[in-house]
Amino acid sequence: MPNMETENSNISHAEELKVLANEAFKAHKYAQAIDLYTQAIELNGQNAVYWANRAFAHIKLEEYGSAIQDATKAIEVDPKYSKGYYRRGAAYLSMGKFKEALKDFQQVKKLCPNDPDATRKLRECEKAVLKLKFEEAIAAPESQRRSVADSIDYRSIGSGPSSSSVPMEVAIAAVAVAVVAAIMVMVRTAAATVVAMVVVVVLVVLGARWWGGCNGGFFQQDQIHDLEVEPQYSGARIEGDVVTLDFVKKMMDDFKNEKCLHKRFACQIVLQTREILRALPSLVDIIVPDGNHFTVCGDVHGQFYDLLNIFELNGLPSDENPYLFNGDFVDRGSFSLEVILTLFAFKCMSPSAIHLARGNHESKSMNKIYGFEGEVRSKLSETFVDLFAEVFCCLPLAHVINGKVFVVHGGLFSVDGVKLSDIRAIDRFCEPPEEGLMCELLWSDPQPYPGRGPSKRGVGLSFGADVTKRFLQENNLDLVVRSHEVKDEGYEIEHDGKLITVFSAPNYCDQMGNKGAFIRFEAPDLKPNIVTFSAVPHPQVMPMAYANNFLRMFS
Repeated sequence: MPNMETENSNISHAEELKVLANEAFKAHKYAQAIDLYTQAIELNGQNAVYWANRAFAHIKLEEYGSAIQDATKAIEVDPKYSKGYYRRGAAYLSMGKFKEALKDFQQVKKLCPNDPDATRKLRECEKAVLKLKFEEAIAAPESQRRSVADSIDYRSIGSGPSSSSVPMEVAIAAVAVAVVAAIMVMVRTAAATVVAMVVVVVLVVLGARWWGGCNGGFFQQDQIHDLEVEPQYSGARIEGDVVTLDFVKKMMDDFKNEKCLHKRFACQIVLQTREILRALPSLVDIIVPDGNHFTVCGDVHGQFYDLLNIFELNGLPSDENPYLFNGDFVDRGSFSLEVILTLFAFKCMSPSAIHLARGNHESKSMNKIYGFEGEVRSKLSETFVDLFAEVFCCLPLAHVINGKVFVVHGGLFSVDGVKLSDIRAIDRFCEPPEEGLMCELLWSDPQPYPGRGPSKRGVGLSFGADVTKRFLQENNLDLVVRSHEVKDEGYEIEHDGKLITVFSAPNYCDQMGNKGAFIRFEAPDLKPNIVTFSAVPHPQVMPMAYANNFLRMFS
């Protein structure tokens, strides 16, 4: 009898904790919600709701690996609990694992056949998988791919003959896409599926012909060579090859007033930045002379108006006021193009005034999901999507300040003994792999306990204070500075003061309520001076406005 009373008491208390956790979730206090759901699970681990709710909180914190684990546990507890599959599918979608997500949403539809929301999400997931298969089918072999950037000389833009013709294969492919879409939307029968697949085959063949005949000249497909700077264009202009401070100021002011930069000048900025970045090593050494200072910023994530606020608080980048932006310039925020063009323009103006590191969001897979690809396509053109992807592969992976401060976007490694020379030797000119040193530099996170553990994100790993201490000792370093994680105060000092996380996107995604931060180092002692700041207003364009439809459904 006492055991039953205790069990009933635990169940009752667990429900109380769930209510508190739900309230914390609604207040966007996701870490607190996770802690409360965890307490509820410890009292009653056989309630699938607790596991699924905690999975949802993990999703909000971008901890997709942990979300998949919790959702899987919810399914184990109750195989008929649809939200378990729903949460796991959402986590898989957020990681770009569309095929795995499709299986979960098919199960949701099976469990809830009359749920219109489940139907809508399943259809979006099916579209994503179909698009992925098509892209895989028409992709040229690696050996045959040619650089978009190498096919363009921005100095010649506007000098070529004008043409409005469209290759026949492209026109047929466009019609085929329309036919497939119409069939799939209007008639969802077995016969329609067969017809659609036949059209897809035709599309793949024609697409492959077109793709193979492009010879890398995507700018010609987008008619970039035919662009003229119209006489009525009143925006910022680059005179000749030199990007000046006056140009950058004018461009930022135009962006602030929601005006666009002409494609001609955007192209020049991106191509010039590529040339600068290609010449850099994968690990860049930065020297700050005695008496000088250096500023490190974390994730900006397309929050252009908060970037302007950083410059307002700390001054514009210059040789006397240098910056390092530590990755994740783009995605989620809907002014990512303005952010990246501003940072690239400063790099062109003075390469030593601003240093740029690659983050996990400077990659095709992330940009396709989280908005940058859609934003670039909307504001510039399809060609610029490919061009930015190439330039992101040129970004260095890490920096060392005065031989003492190691700065990287994500974190440390799954093995001991990694030396700075190993990082310098990484061939970074590619999309990030799913394992290895490059992956871990971009994706890993610190953990509060010793040793190493699985990544809460599902990529990279978690590492403890002992791992940080050994890495610093083996490389004669004093401090690790990294970004990659939203923090309530904009920063967090961990691992016995040997690791600092800095995050520079306040009120992340307009909902997290966090502060932003940046770190100023004064030479020679390089003592970190952390400055925090709050979010500033921005135009009424919501975060994720350019993200894929299926992801916006879960935002």
